[in-house]
Order: sequence, then structure tokens, then C-alpha cells
Amino acid sequence: MLDLTKVNQKLQNQSPLTIIEWALKKQQDIPVKSIISTHFGPYEAVLLHLVTQVDPNIQVVWVDNGYATNSTYRVANKITKQLNLNLHIFVPQRTTAYLDVRYGGLPELDTPEHTEFTQIVKIEPFNRALATLKPTLWFTALRREQSALRQELNIVTKAGDNLFKIAPLLDWTSQDMQNYIEKLNLPNEMDYVDPTKGPQGRECGLHKITF
Repeated sequence: MLDLTKVNQKLQNQSPLTIIEWALKKQQDIPVKSIISTHFGPYEAVLLHLVTQVDPNIQVVWVDNGYATNSTYRVANKITKQLNLNLHIFVPQRTTAYLDVRYGGLPELDTPEHTEFTQIVKIEPFNRALATLKPTLWFTALRREQSALRQELNIVTKAGDNLFKIAPLLDWTSQDMQNYIEKLNLPNEMDYVDPTKGPQGRECGLHKITF
């Protein structure tokens, strides 16, 4: 078992690549499966590039909720091809057409309908991804500056009975991300919509729960 207090003290102020190498190499002596989640929105290529430098075949999970913009789909194809991603796509069990009729469009935030909608288009498909791939390490691009909740996070947290969440970019700013994108000439786009989140800084629910 990991002592999370000691681990997070050790990793504090370390570079994202160092954190990724620690997480993947630390587990070499035990059976482990790793995933990295992505939505192919702004700056998502940064963590995908960093992690695939250490593990080129890591399983990449994309919950395609069906509401992505054309730009998001285009950049997803570009990043997948450029980084040769081992991509696993999970989609809701209901179509966008059905959901549009059921809710009369996107449901209002902070309503029972919106909670149900989030469960259908994001939580359930991601739970299905976890059940299918059975990872023990989950890399995510969470950053402190994104929301009040994320300001309180640690680099390594327990996300389930046999699942640890790793956030190598936790202390990076948007400018850090932009600099990395430009330096490596990685695909990026800002025309991204998450129908479960609404205003910037609002949590969608995926990182507020454990599995």
C-alpha cells in the first residue's frame, strides 16, 4: 500500500515527467494496468505527449459524449495520429437525438435532470471503461487553477479500492501548457464544449466521486 502523505511530499515540486516515470516504473514489480483519460479539449495533447514518452502503448480513454464540436473531433484525429495513441472510445448508451427529445435540449444546471444527464453521458461510460480495462493507475490532466475543488487536490489520490489517480500537471498554469504546446508543435484547439459542466470552473462530477 502506498503512503499517500509520503508519496505526495516526495513528488511535490517534481516535474510532470518525473512524476510519470515514478508512477509507471514504481509499479514494475507488480501487475498493473494504466490508463490516461482525455476529452481532447484545450491543452489535452500535453499530458498525452508526456505519458506516451514513457509508455507509448498506454491505454487512452475517451468518453465521447456525442456533444463535441467539429473542431474537437478534428483535433482528436490529429492527436491520435501524431502520437499513435492506443485509443479506447466509450460512448453513452443513449443517442444525442434521444437525449435531446428526453430533456428538450440540454437540461438546466443544478437540477435532477442535469444530474441524470451527467450520469448518462459521462459517469456511466467512464465506469464502463474502468470495468472493461480494469486499471490500477489513472493519469489525468487536472490542474489547480481550473477550479476551487482542484486547488485542494494532491498529485496522487485514491480513486477506488484498486485505483490511484495521478495528476502530473497539477501545478502547471495555462501559460505552461501553451508553452509546451508551442514548443512541441502539438495539435490544440479552444472550441471545446462540455455539456455537463457549464461555466468554467464548475465540476462535471467525474472528479468529485470515487469508483
